Amino acid sequence: MTKRLTDRQRKELVQNFESGKSIDALSKEYNCTKLTVSRNLKKNLGDLKYKELIQKNKSSKEKKIGKTKDDNRVLDKKTDDEVIQKDIIDLKTSEKDRKGLDFVPLDSFMEIAPIDYEIDNSSRPELSSVPISEIDFPRIVYMIVDKKIELETKSLKDYADWQFLSQDELNRKTIQIFEDLKNAKRLCSKEQKVIKVPNTDVFKIVSPILVSRGISRIVSDDKLIAL
Repeated sequence: MTKRLTDRQRKELVQNFESGKSIDALSKEYNCTKLTVSRNLKKNLGDLKYKELIQKNKSSKEKKIGKTKDDNRVLDKKTDDEVIQKDIIDLKTSEKDRKGLDFVPLDSFMEIAPIDYEIDNSSRPELSSVPISEIDFPRIVYMIVDKKIELETKSLKDYADWQFLSQDELNRKTIQIFEDLKNAKRLCSKEQKVIKVPNTDVFKIVSPILVSRGISRIVSDDKLIAL
């Protein structure tokens, strides 16, 4: 179940987010899901300010990464200069040691075996979505369709609650289900209507068909379901 935050925690959550903390960090700090964090932030800040802070925190993070890279380059250059200076000193010392000698034998040659190990190229696991095989759907859910009973599909980027996901994830095509009829009706436009799905096993049955149509995610009230 989604963890409920106290009023004090909600206030601290907003303050920490405004100061630059990421949704991922806040999720770990308050021991709740990223969706719970984003919902509370959106509710307290409003859509516009929430998106502005998301962009601001993202830009700030990119600047920090750029500064770190610059610092590393300076450090690498300094290290290289130190190595060159050491080599010069070693060379002068070696020349003094060899003075008066016609021949100096080379050190023993040691062969180093090449590094041989396998690189794990397996795909990264989905951290924010749950496989449909692991989902226990409610007995009844509701969906929004157009007047011709065609499914209403959206890109994941159209949902403010999931903006913390990667760009590849946000481009996925989705359908949405609702456990609460009132929530479904609230989001239903005049050109659409709400239908009842009395047997939710149908989603597992038709999941291959949905995938063939480019639909790879189901958005529910508190979960992102992977087909």
